[in-house]
Amino acid sequence: MVADSAGRGVRPQRWAVAALAVAVLTAGGVSVGAAPARAHAVVAADPAGPASAAVAAAADEARARVLRLAKSGLPAEIRTSAWNALRSTRGDAAITEWLAPGGGYDGAKQRLRDARSRNRAFCERVVATHPVGFSPEVRSAAERALKGTDADRAAFVKTGYAEAQQRDRTMREADAKHRLEVAEQDRAFVRALAEDDPGEQVRVAARWALRPGSTDADVEEFFGYGWATGAALDVEAYRLRVADAEVRRHHVLSLLVAQAVAAEEALKSSADAAQARAEAERAWHAVAEHADGARNSWLAEQDAAMAQAGNWQNIARLAKESADGLWQKIAAPAEARQDDWAKEQTEAGLTASFWKDMADRARDSENRVKG
Repeated sequence: MVADSAGRGVRPQRWAVAALAVAVLTAGGVSVGAAPARAHAVVAADPAGPASAAVAAAADEARARVLRLAKSGLPAEIRTSAWNALRSTRGDAAITEWLAPGGGYDGAKQRLRDARSRNRAFCERVVATHPVGFSPEVRSAAERALKGTDADRAAFVKTGYAEAQQRDRTMREADAKHRLEVAEQDRAFVRALAEDDPGEQVRVAARWALRPGSTDADVEEFFGYGWATGAALDVEAYRLRVADAEVRRHHVLSLLVAQAVAAEEALKSSADAAQARAEAERAWHAVAEHADGARNSWLAEQDAAMAQAGNWQNIARLAKESADGLWQKIAAPAEARQDDWAKEQTEAGLTASFWKDMADRARDSENRVKG
C-alpha cells in the first residue's frame, strides 16, 4: 500500500484502476478526444498519482455500493443480481456493466415488474406486517402461499388475502371480551397521520382507515396492521429510490472520471497546450460538480431518514407508555422502523462523505492541471 496526497491508501497494482477507465471509454460510448489506450497508459505509468487515485476511489466505491445492495433489504431479484456481479471473474468490468443503463441492475428492476415477483413480495410483506395475535387467518394464509407455488401466491393476492381478512374481522367482532374500544383521541391521531406523517404510504393507510363509511373496525385494523404495512412500504420505496439514483450517479461518475483522466493525459502531448489544459480543467470540474450534487442529495436523504427515525422513536415511546390496547399493537413495528431509518441515516451520511471526498479529489486535480 502507498498513500496519496490526502493520506488515503492506494493499491498501486490494482488492475481495476486501468480496467475501469478503459471499460467506460470503450463500452460507454464516451467521446473524450483521446484513445482508450492513452487513458490506460496514464494509469499504468503513474499508479500512485492523483488521477489514478480518483479512478481507484470511484471503482472501490462502485464495488462497495453493489455489495451494499447485495446485503440490503431490497427485493431478492436485485440482491441476487448484485451478488452475481460481485462474484464475476471479470472483476470491476462486471461492476461497471452492472451499474450501466441496461445492465444488471436495470435487468433486475425489470424482473420486479413480473407478476410472480410482485405476488411473492406481497406475501412476504403480509407475513412481516400482520401479527398472529391480530390477524391469525391472514398470517397463516400468507405463510402457506409463500411455501406454495406461483399459482398459490397469485390466488392469495387475488382473493385469498381479502377472504382471510374477513375471517379475522369476523372473529374479532365475535370476541366481545377482547374487542378494543376506539376512542376519539385515537381517531384524531389517525387524522393527524393522514395529513402530516412523513411517509406517503402511512398517510394513504390512515386516510383509508378514516374513509367515508369506515367503522371502528377499520381504525382498529389500521393500528393492528395497516400502519405497519404503510410504514414497510415507505421504507421499501425509499430504499429503491435511493438505489436507483446512486446507481445512475456511479455510472456517470465512471464516465466523467475516465474523460478527465484522458484529457489530462492528452495535455502531455497536445500541440495546443492552452486548449488541452482548459479541456482537462473542465473535465475535472465536471467531476467535482457531479460529486457535489450527489453529496447534496445524500445530505437531504440523511435529513429525511433522521426525521423518519425520530418520528418512529416518538411513536414507539407513545406506544410503550400507553395503556390503550390499540397502541400496544404498534410498539414492535415502531421500534423496527426506527431501527430501519436509523440505519438509512447512517448509510446516507457515509455515502455523502464519499462524494465529498470525490469532489475534493477532483478539485485537487483541477488545480493541478492549471499548473
